Order: sequence, then C-alpha cells, then structure tokens
Amino acid sequence: MSTRDDKPWLAQYAPGQPAEIDVEYDNALDMFQATVQRNPDGDAIRYFDGRITYRELDELTDAFAAGLADTGFATGDRVALYLQNVPQFVIAQLGTWKAGGIAVSINPMNRERELEQLLKDSGARVLVCLQSLHRDVASHVVGGTEVQTVITTSELEHQTRNDPRVFSGIERIDCPDTLDLADLLARYAGRAAPAVTLGPDDVAFLTYTSGTTGPPKGAMTTHRNVVFNAQTYRDWIGIGPDDVVLGIAPLFHITGLVGHIAISLRTGAPLVLMYRLDPALTIETARAERATFTVGSITVFIALMNAPDADKEALTSLTKIYSGGAPIPPSTVKAFQSAFGHYIHNIYGLTETTSPSHAVPFGAEAPVDEASGALSVGVPVYNTTVTIVGDDGEELLAGEVGELVTTGPQVVAGYWNKPEETATALPGGSLHTGDVGYMDDRGWFYIVDRKKDQINAGGYKVWPREVEDVLYEHEAVREAAVVGVPDEYRGETVKAFVSLRPGKSVTEGELIAFTKERMAAYKYPRQIEFLDEIPKTVTGKLLRRELRTRTLNNA
Repeated sequence: MSTRDDKPWLAQYAPGQPAEIDVEYDNALDMFQATVQRNPDGDAIRYFDGRITYRELDELTDAFAAGLADTGFATGDRVALYLQNVPQFVIAQLGTWKAGGIAVSINPMNRERELEQLLKDSGARVLVCLQSLHRDVASHVVGGTEVQTVITTSELEHQTRNDPRVFSGIERIDCPDTLDLADLLARYAGRAAPAVTLGPDDVAFLTYTSGTTGPPKGAMTTHRNVVFNAQTYRDWIGIGPDDVVLGIAPLFHITGLVGHIAISLRTGAPLVLMYRLDPALTIETARAERATFTVGSITVFIALMNAPDADKEALTSLTKIYSGGAPIPPSTVKAFQSAFGHYIHNIYGLTETTSPSHAVPFGAEAPVDEASGALSVGVPVYNTTVTIVGDDGEELLAGEVGELVTTGPQVVAGYWNKPEETATALPGGSLHTGDVGYMDDRGWFYIVDRKKDQINAGGYKVWPREVEDVLYEHEAVREAAVVGVPDEYRGETVKAFVSLRPGKSVTEGELIAFTKERMAAYKYPRQIEFLDEIPKTVTGKLLRRELRTRTLNNA
C-alpha cells in the first residue's frame, strides 16, 4: 500500500478517499450489463426530445451485434465510428463489443486523406458514419481500404425536434451500397448477440492521438483501462444514478469516450447529447435537463460565458464541472465562477492515460504557482504514480522541471501495430508523456508545456503557457496562443495570436505594453496578430504548429 511519504499528493485527497481502488468488472460490457440489470427503465441517452432507456439500449446493441455477425465479423475485428455526438455512436460502440470487436473512434472533422489513413492503419472491416460524411468524404476512400461493410445513419434519428441551431439544412440522404442503421436494427430486432468472452486485457477501442508530434498513432485502450477510469470518475467526483451527464466533449475523443459514455454506463446517469456544440443550445439544454456533471475543454466554457443567454441561473444544477484537454488560465476559472457561481476543477490526462491521470479533488481549488502563474492540473488519481524525470532519466526533486512519467491502471497497452513507438513511449508500461512540468512539495502537479513548444529567445527559454496566462488577464482577450517565430537577432522571438471578447477592443501596442509590465523582458511578445478565432483541434487544443506555419507563409 502506498504511503503519504512516497506519494505526497495523497495528503490532498478528499477525506475518506482511498489511495487505491479495486476494479469491479472484468470488462466494459459487463459494467454496462450490470447497469441494465439495476435500472432497465432509466434513461441511458437523452437526445433533444428523444429518450433511450437502458433496456432499449441493450436491445438495440444486441441487434447491432447480431447484424455484424451476419456480415462475417469476427472477434478482434475493428469497427470505425465516424460520427458526431449522436446516440448511434453509443449503440455502435456497445454493439461492437457485443460482437467481440474493437471500436475505432474517428474525428468527424477528418477529411479524405485523414480518414483513409486511419482506416488503413486500423484495418477496420466496418465503417459506421453519418450520411453526409459518407457522401462528402467516406465514399471517396473506402474502396482503397479493408472496409467491407459501410453502415450509414442520420443525425436526425432518435429525435423529432429538429432544432434549427444545429440541424438547419440537414436532410436524410440516400447512400447507395451502404446499410442503413435504422433498417439494420429493425431487421435484427429481438436477435441475441453472439456469445463472446472479453477479458481485462482485450482492446476496447483504438483512440488515435492528435498527431501533433507525427502521424497519428492508435492507442490500444483496454477494457481494464476503461473500467478503471470510469470508476475513477465515479468515486473521485461522486457521480451516481441521480446525476445527469452533459455531453459537451466530442464522443470520439478519450474525454467523451470515458468522461461521458463510460461514466454514464457505469453509474446509470443519463447521457445528454446535442449532436454538436452550440453555446446557447448547450445552456438551454443544461437548464432543461437539470444537468449536474460535465467535463470538457476550457474553450467550451469560454464559449458558454460569451453566449447571449449566459446568466447566473442558467447552470444552477451543473455543480460538478471539470475541464481538461487544454491549459486553463486561472483568470478564466475566476471569470466562469463569477458568471455562473461554479468552480471549474482541472483534470489532466492524455489519450494514452484513458482520460485522467491527475485531477483536482472535488470541492477543492487548485493552487496557482506564484512564479509562473500556472494553475495546477491536480494530483495523481487512485493507483497512479507520477514522477518528474530529467533529460538523463533521473528522477527530479519537488520543484524541479522535467518530463512527467505516469504509471497506473489507466495507461494503455501500447500503439496499434507500432512496437517501436510503444517501446519508446511506454518502456516497461510507464508512459513518458512528453509534457514538461513539476510537482510542488505538497504533491500538486503543474504542466509547463510540451517539450517541442518551448521557445528559445536569444538563449532564454520561454514557455508559451506563461505568456498566454498573462494575456488572459487582459479584459479584452478571449483566447490567446503563443508561438516562437524566426528572428534575425534573437534566433526566435515570441509572437502571440489573440481573439477578442465581443464588444472589446485593444491595440497591438497596448497589449504588448500590458504584458511587458507583468513579465521578464525576454518573455513578453514582440508581435501580436489578431484573429477572429484561434485555430484549434475539435477537443480545444491550440494548433500552434498551424500558427507557426501561418507566420512563415506570410513572411
């Protein structure tokens, strides 16, 4: 058993929280079936005016699995899910597990080249996608992959409200040479799923990394990974069947897969889906459904603050809020708390840690490092050990900056068909994250930045996060991203890209002066470019590489 001496962060745990937990199910499918038995008539999914109970979800996923089996689908085969936040995502994921398969989650923003790359890498035999994505993208690439069966569906299914804020212009489309999901489920209704056996080490899904450091890699997320972190969310935050999960994170992303789907399947808390994010609709839905818990990128919460209907009463019930996937400026946490009365708890993890490896204990507030202004990402969760190592691989002391190395039940088995990359990133099963940070003497962890994003300005090292945090303190700044750009004198210099809050204004000179007053001379940005929107991934990560390329192309 771990002690508070070798894991100082345990002293920050909420009263009564154990250092370690035991995983209660062998696989995520057993976890789901236990919830069906406990609460068959409870809502599993809410989608606008549509409702799917746990009993209905069990029946629909049986039908999906039976339909897969009739196509020749075998244990270990892959099903690619190319969908937005719709109920069909959950149906296909669970149905794939019932057929003994592996779900492959794919970003619906991916275009032809990206989709083809992931289909080929995963060797998916089945593709489930929205009709519009099949027409515009998938139909052009599946012929060159191992996909044998394409199942299409409409985002208009499972609801009748057709809210124009997200469904304007959307119609059902005929997709030749594909199976319609609704027809498939109707045809196999009442059929039993094939008999399969899933173990803790079987792969539940392939979750592709964002590719910021090279081609995307398929993280092999096991059933043990999923069950452990679903249980971590439940116990760490205190989520139960009386809660309501607001699905603001993309379901294809590890946050959506675990922080939305898995926690809902584990606890029986209904999962509320809204197809895609619209801030005004999200606020209205949270109010109407009395949503209590959510986890998502800080950019979502910034969008909610800037929505027309962003009043204090809108999110009264949403008392359990976590944010991860992108750095959180302390000033934004304060602004959100002022607007809605609720504190945003930081949570940190990677695709390779199946969502959280660190989190702020629920009800606590993360400290802010006085020197850098960085908000702590929390402390390691149950059963998890995190060390800070230097370039020589030696473990560093508290306060020293190095790479985070994570060991625990949430760390994935490796990368799909990439043994060399697995050996490099996961030697001995410990994840070398590539994130740079430190632990203070109380066990709180802070992320400074990705190694590759460090700016070398005339020999001085500058971390973009620190500059961004200062920019966020200005009342006119909505979003900020900082990169290093070529400079004849300094080698590299600091450039900031900024978007402004509605109705606010500031000049480049004023903003540079603002930062100059608040940080060392080598750190403040010498250039500022104003953009309507900062480019970012669908999960809210800033696309610094794209910003650097933009600067070089405009030089």
